[in-house]
Amino acid sequence: RTFHGNNRLLTSEIASHYVSINQGKKPLPEYFNFASDVLDKWAQLEKVDGKKPANPAFWWVNDEGEEVKWSFEELGSLSRKAANVLSEACGLQRGDRVVAVLPRVPEWWMLNVACMRAGIVFFPGTSQLTAKDISYRLEASKAKCIITSDTLAPAMESVLPGSKFLKTRLLVGQGSRDGWLNLRELL
Repeated sequence: RTFHGNNRLLTSEIASHYVSINQGKKPLPEYFNFASDVLDKWAQLEKVDGKKPANPAFWWVNDEGEEVKWSFEELGSLSRKAANVLSEACGLQRGDRVVAVLPRVPEWWMLNVACMRAGIVFFPGTSQLTAKDISYRLEASKAKCIITSDTLAPAMESVLPGSKFLKTRLLVGQGSRDGWLNLRELL
């Protein structure tokens, strides 16, 4: 079947490879990373064709009609940069945990893929969490980093000093705050 007129995406060697694994015809890989084993493979197909496919890897539209469209290559590149921010600027390592209290902005998905890529455990949280909820999640997860938006950061700051494990605060948005790193500036 075709998907919006582009049958290459559904009949690729990537899909058949994973179907073969699912059917037991190929061994299950010892290590699997969605970002590198799937996303980067789709990005490679985009490069081989030399053009952007009709269907983006990511398409986000907000209530005001603003759109963000990323190809597989763009999402891969952004997630690699974000993974570098998490590992270098934030000092996180494989197995470390981050709590992300963000509205569903494009950075939410980029950071999710970046965490997969870097082996960092991503704990999503809704922007409706109370201070008590956030405090509990930080302590129960032993998160070393919290990621939130510039508009939600003031609500987070009341519980952050009590966290024993938290080392880094990462801000998604235009603004800046004392004690917070800004993701956009670091990217």
